[in-house]
Amino acid sequence: MLFFSVVTSCKINIFFCIFAVMKTDSPLNIPATRIRHPLQWVPSVYFAMGMPFVMLSLVSVIMLKDLGVANAKITFWTSLIILPWTLKPLWSPFLEMFRTKKYFVVGTQLITGLSFALLALSLPLPDFFTYAIALMGLIAFSGATHDIATDGIYMNELNASTQATYIGWQGAFFNIAKVVCNGGLVFLAGMLMKSIGTLYAWMVITGICAGVMIALSLYHSRMLPLGGAADKIKSFKDGWLSFTEVFATFFRKRYIWYYMAFIILYRLAEGLAIKVLPLFLKADFAEGGMGLTNENYGLIVGTLGTLAFILGSILAGHFVSKKGLRRTLFLLCCTINLPFLFYLLLAIYQPAQMTLTGTAIVCEYFGYGFGFVGLTLFMMQQVAPGKHKMAHYAFASGIMNLGYMLAGMVSGWISDSFGYELFFVIVAIAMIPALALSRIVPFTHSGE
Repeated sequence: MLFFSVVTSCKINIFFCIFAVMKTDSPLNIPATRIRHPLQWVPSVYFAMGMPFVMLSLVSVIMLKDLGVANAKITFWTSLIILPWTLKPLWSPFLEMFRTKKYFVVGTQLITGLSFALLALSLPLPDFFTYAIALMGLIAFSGATHDIATDGIYMNELNASTQATYIGWQGAFFNIAKVVCNGGLVFLAGMLMKSIGTLYAWMVITGICAGVMIALSLYHSRMLPLGGAADKIKSFKDGWLSFTEVFATFFRKRYIWYYMAFIILYRLAEGLAIKVLPLFLKADFAEGGMGLTNENYGLIVGTLGTLAFILGSILAGHFVSKKGLRRTLFLLCCTINLPFLFYLLLAIYQPAQMTLTGTAIVCEYFGYGFGFVGLTLFMMQQVAPGKHKMAHYAFASGIMNLGYMLAGMVSGWISDSFGYELFFVIVAIAMIPALALSRIVPFTHSGE
């Protein structure tokens, strides 16, 4: 309890200290003095967006498994802690009211880095799981706030044509964070476990994340555009009216309920599979798994997976910018969903050849990089446009994460109850609604 009190106090002090510093002309709040090329900030800021999300939603599964936590407990809690990415629409309107979007991006990156440092220090404690989940919750809240402001900068600084051009870079570097963390850092953890043990290996990994996020906050304090000034709010009443207007205008958008269903279903199969995949790939053959070590898993994901991610994301951006989203949406939906069928084949036949397992992982990573672009652009170009596009994009992405989170929360129970083979049959069935909707979903805005 003493450590929990200290952690709680640290969380409060971190927020107050950072935002107090940023009110001054400190390095964290230096305004942009000239126009920055998108490649000077788009890759790095979307890598910073991806790292906390991937560490919490994917790598924490492996870390907690290595530290002896039960599967069902892992999948439930690591799904629940990403709740802030679902609930971020509740506070996204407030980010329209205060300071600049750069202010929130730089500040939350620093908060996330310091929280990872505290997470590393909590792992040796007897009741580490409680403290780790609490700190991950703080990282999730900070990361979700970071995402709102980052997307606001992207939409405000770039026009529609430029958005389509760099959407591939955005997706590529978000996904590079996935392979760096879920590939490279997992591989490094496996190597370190041989020399310094499991506990200290994962302390080093979370410490690396802390250093990276703090370094990125310092970089972006110089290189990130402001992303537009806040609306001028003179009173609490004005603020409340602005807040309610943001919500009301979102739900008055044409086809919004249709769009909400499509956004949730687009990643439903992925939400079911993503938590179970590391457990399936690491489980012994006798348990129905593929028997990969941390090193093998990290090496495949961190090398071939990285190349597939980058290639898929960048190709998709250029492909959609030439063909248009309306004509390519079904193909994009197919590429993010259908590769999970390879895991069904692995579960059925359990081939001993590492090349077959590696091929399945590479196909899934390429498909994810290629297909995720479709949903991102759909939310930007069909759901977000209007006066409150930053907040409305946050609404859309929050709805997307709701389906992703709920599916992940029950995925461990489903796989434990039915086994990996039947589990991936259920994943295959979950693809069908998204594929059907992608053929008929209406477009509000023309020119895509």
